[in-house]
Amino acid sequence: MHISRVPALGAAALCLLAASCSLRNHTARVSSKTPDAAVLVFAGDIMLADRPGQCIASGMDPFEDFAGILKACDASIGNLECVVSTKGKPIEGKAWAFQPHPRVLPIVARHFDVVSLANNHTGDFGNDAFVEQLDLLDQHHIAHIGGGRNTAEARTPHILTINGLRIALLAYNEFHPREFEAGPAWPGVAWGVDEQVLADIQAARSIHKADLVIPFMHWGEEEVPVNARQKQFARQMIDAGADVVVGSHPHCTQGAEYYKGKLIVYSLSDFVFDGFEEGPCRYGWLLRLRLDRHGLSTWDTVVSHVDDDGIPHLEKQTASPAGDARKGTLGMKRALVDSPFTR
Repeated sequence: MHISRVPALGAAALCLLAASCSLRNHTARVSSKTPDAAVLVFAGDIMLADRPGQCIASGMDPFEDFAGILKACDASIGNLECVVSTKGKPIEGKAWAFQPHPRVLPIVARHFDVVSLANNHTGDFGNDAFVEQLDLLDQHHIAHIGGGRNTAEARTPHILTINGLRIALLAYNEFHPREFEAGPAWPGVAWGVDEQVLADIQAARSIHKADLVIPFMHWGEEEVPVNARQKQFARQMIDAGADVVVGSHPHCTQGAEYYKGKLIVYSLSDFVFDGFEEGPCRYGWLLRLRLDRHGLSTWDTVVSHVDDDGIPHLEKQTASPAGDARKGTLGMKRALVDSPFTR
């Protein structure tokens, strides 16, 4: 079990503080599609510095191959694995620091409704850069989860209201450096402290009145299979009330399974990211979920493959996990990408 460095506020107090932040993070989204149902798309790590940033500066849209898939859903969510800012200096002693120019945000806003900040790179250039990113995301009307100006804000869920469904999105980081964690009076990310995460999932229903709750985790070890910690904690989150658990960070996909009829996708791998040799680290999944008041019904994954510049390309002929949660089926199939999912 992790130990929080925020002893001044207990879980209950933080839940009440989080409720006070909910108006800033709340978005009402009404779709003209199927009543009482919603389709969400989750993407893995999106790193827009280095070669991807250079491509954007030259006029390229790195998400172009997936624009139709992202547009067809009711809401799209991705992990923003960088700090979009012009401030600060790289943290000393950190091997990799990613800071794209704010010119990337209009393209992000074109394709994504919500981004997670709960990862090991949003703090790469210090607190001033982190806060500037928060301001820039707000200016571009991109909602964010897993990060904020203090602990309560970082742990506040973003509520999507789609066709009458209230879906709470939460996000947490478990990969060093721990110094990026938000505190009572300083900005940063929401850390994966077991008891706090479980309390937040419960509060999403009791305080924020969510019908469904989905935690988006940044966890696991890089370039290796899912570990025991991920499996154990995913089950604890579902026992606490999560409807689906989604993960990223390891730079490779890590499989999917059901627990008590609820879906766990351990790692989506990268979506936009350069610097890897050809192999498993260049492949990722977009996860598409069809949800209703009873939880997840059907779902599938769409395979992406990044080129030397870190730009993803659609792999139509490659099979990947898909299933029907109600029937308990899970298999490998090629995704239907030429027509909207589950329509």
